[in-house]
Amino acid sequence: MVAMSFYTTLLKNGFWIIPIAGVLLFLIPHEYNNNSEDEICFSFISQWYDTVAGTFRNLQLNFYRKDKSVELYDNQAKKIFLKRFHLQGIEERDFYIGNTIVILSRHLKIIDYANDFTKQEVNKRRQRTFAMVKPDAVSKVGEIVTFIQDSGFEITQMKMVKLDQEQAKIFYEEHLGRSFYRDLVEYIASGPVVAMELVGNDSIANWRKLLGPTDSEVARLEVPDSLRAKFGTNNQKNAAHGSDSTFSALRELEFFFPSEDNKKQQNIRLVTPKESDLTTCCLIKPHVVRSGKLGNILISIIKNGFHLSALKMIRLEKSQAEEFLEIYKGVVPEYQKMVQQLISGPLVALAISGIGDLVHENFRKFVGPQDPDVAKELRPHSLRALFGEDKVRNGIHCTDLLEDTHLEVDFFFKILQ
Repeated sequence: MVAMSFYTTLLKNGFWIIPIAGVLLFLIPHEYNNNSEDEICFSFISQWYDTVAGTFRNLQLNFYRKDKSVELYDNQAKKIFLKRFHLQGIEERDFYIGNTIVILSRHLKIIDYANDFTKQEVNKRRQRTFAMVKPDAVSKVGEIVTFIQDSGFEITQMKMVKLDQEQAKIFYEEHLGRSFYRDLVEYIASGPVVAMELVGNDSIANWRKLLGPTDSEVARLEVPDSLRAKFGTNNQKNAAHGSDSTFSALRELEFFFPSEDNKKQQNIRLVTPKESDLTTCCLIKPHVVRSGKLGNILISIIKNGFHLSALKMIRLEKSQAEEFLEIYKGVVPEYQKMVQQLISGPLVALAISGIGDLVHENFRKFVGPQDPDVAKELRPHSLRALFGEDKVRNGIHCTDLLEDTHLEVDFFFKILQ
């Protein structure tokens, strides 16, 4: 039993045990052979859906800090699945439990740590917490997102949802029996909220500090630079919620962003436009989300008279991106690059509504020409002029044809549930 425990510990910490002529040799993976901080390798267990075999496969994903290279190892077959190479556009911050890394069009979801060293090091820097923009502050979601990102947090999951009374009671069950419980439940269920997962250094404590005192009036007196001081109204309508402990963060994240095992049991309704609503589709592309300018775009959209009827952050599979952009295949030379951009990281899908019957036409003008260089000349205040880089990384996708508005909105808010 002692020997088995010893071997288990070695395996758990990344050692390979290979028997040769009856002798056990303990081989240390190359990430442990480096003394330099720059040579450190972080190892994770990732899950990839093999479309050919029709099954999920677990692969060890190694990330080398020094040159930002990656490597895939098949533990079951005991061989390299993909040799080490530099992966452009990837950063150390992208490697944490729950995130999806795209490698050569393969979507690999990080589901666990491959060794204790990686777990300890990553947890120091990449703690997860839950944040929620309350009904009174949803109209200020752009400013709040900017406030969050400027404070060093990364938004890794996000969606606009509507809780019913029973769900609100469950979410706030820790306050059951308190005098304010009923009013709090009614308030949270009174309109849409924006749920978010935040990732950062000591994020639970730092997010609570950024929020400020529960009562917004007290916050304005004591911590005038806090979020509740800037965007809240009073003790109840205080703009945002934050988890107060590791246990609460895990529970609240699972409540709004359930794991695969709990998705069928969880029935929180994503806010979606009505069939009769006049809406158009907007995608804030991955390169913008990654740059930390998501909040700036949301501010611009709202300030120019448009309304966010639905919102969710999503990571597209290659097949989904190809299906969505199929109309451009064979027509636009940049089609393949457009697909690659949409699958390169999380994007934010929006259903945009506005005043009057011309929301599609007006929003398309506001987004500007496809080429940001042309947009800067013809519409210098358009979104693509302000946030675009080139024809592919042009900041925004918007519905081109009026007859496609419902199709594109439904694709993201009904088909891709």
